[in-house]
Amino acid sequence: MSGLWVLFLLIFISAIPVIAVYCWFRISRYPFSSVRFLIALLAGAAAFFPALILQNYFPTSLPSAGRWALFVQIFIRIAFTEELSRFIILLLLFWISRRFTAAPGTAAVPPLSYSIVSQGAAAGLVAGLGFAVLESAAYGASNAGIVLLRAFTAAPLHGACGSRVGAAAALFRPHPSQAIFRFFSAVAIHGIYNFMIALPGFPSIAALIIALSALVSSILSIRGSRESPV
Repeated sequence: MSGLWVLFLLIFISAIPVIAVYCWFRISRYPFSSVRFLIALLAGAAAFFPALILQNYFPTSLPSAGRWALFVQIFIRIAFTEELSRFIILLLLFWISRRFTAAPGTAAVPPLSYSIVSQGAAAGLVAGLGFAVLESAAYGASNAGIVLLRAFTAAPLHGACGSRVGAAAALFRPHPSQAIFRFFSAVAIHGIYNFMIALPGFPSIAALIIALSALVSSILSIRGSRESPV
């Protein structure tokens, strides 16, 4: 099998959670068009690159060993930079969306009976999965055997954190304090997941439970906030 076909296969396997979420949107008739879905997905994939740039400012290993070095690597170099990258890209995306969809002198609002939080979280969920597709494909280029595993472990984590960051980006102007809380909750969940994966002797199933629980809560938040506009 040629390298190009291997790449396509890696991307397809990594995109399984994306396909599942798209089907859920269509079956539940969630007001999130295919065009918006694709734009959010591409925005999430684009966030992969500024995250790499930010992470290059941190050394891969710190001279001082111990808990502080591990904290910096996991919570700041990885979790914070990736969530910050997603936040910036989504903030820019929402700003552009408002500029093109709002009538002069008015503010853009989400579809009737769907809150700002719901729409932002939905876009963030898709963006998080888009980020995971590109990240998994990059990891799979060196070790193809982990792609399927990441599709059911890392992808839910990125989707869950992405939904919180998406809600934070949507709330950044009207409710900055709520936006900050949601952003750092995403960083905390991401960091705890990575910490459990990296900790020797710690059962990886616990990290998976955290990722799936966070994803389920995000989906419930998206569904539950339909009739509570902010």
